[in-house]
Amino acid sequence: MINTLDILKFPNPIAEYNGACLVTRELNIQLLYSAYMQGVFPWFDEDEGEPVVWYSPDPRFCLRIENLHVPKRLDRFLKHSPYTYTMDTCFETVMEECRVMKRAGQRGTWIGNKMIKAYKEFHEEGFAHSFEVWHENKLVGGFYGVLIGSVFCGESMFTKLPDSSKSAFVLFAKAFAECGGKLIDSQIYTDNIARYGATNISRDAFLRLESEYLYRPLDHDLKERFLEKANRIICDAFH
Repeated sequence: MINTLDILKFPNPIAEYNGACLVTRELNIQLLYSAYMQGVFPWFDEDEGEPVVWYSPDPRFCLRIENLHVPKRLDRFLKHSPYTYTMDTCFETVMEECRVMKRAGQRGTWIGNKMIKAYKEFHEEGFAHSFEVWHENKLVGGFYGVLIGSVFCGESMFTKLPDSSKSAFVLFAKAFAECGGKLIDSQIYTDNIARYGATNISRDAFLRLESEYLYRPLDHDLKERFLEKANRIICDAFH
């Protein structure tokens, strides 16, 4: 059980260590909650025997929701999407798929057993969420992240069929905006999230935004809005 009043203080990051601010042996949900409340996240290679390294990089790559840009091609795709979309139906499986997905320029993944165990517990506490994409009853894409207040911290995604996870992200981002969401944190630069309007900002600017938005709850239920949008695609397909 997380004590939301007991936030463990993280030290300031060290620039010459790429924003690393703490090393621990443990990775538990109290540490996770405390970290996300301070703009910190874990990133380490468990397979190589590394300890848990906590980062708060500068600059920070994020998307202010008012800057959301959806490529026209993806908007057109969603009008005739062959997929169905769900939220929080198989969180651990999504993490496992992200873990095994091969990525260009990477030998392996930072998602190890310790990460899966901790984020699964974080999910059970209501802070971590998964978004799934299905085709012919098979899981073909998805992503997961952490939602606190009106800030969503994206962690990882996987894709098995074209535009599966991209279309799910667009549905999520639109639902998030309708619910009063303010900030999507992508941590470090990726071409994938840049296409939606994300930019690098200074760590200080990011923390100022978080200090306001982490304590501002969403106006509506995110899952309800996301599924409304997903179900609308199914309905339109039959008309």
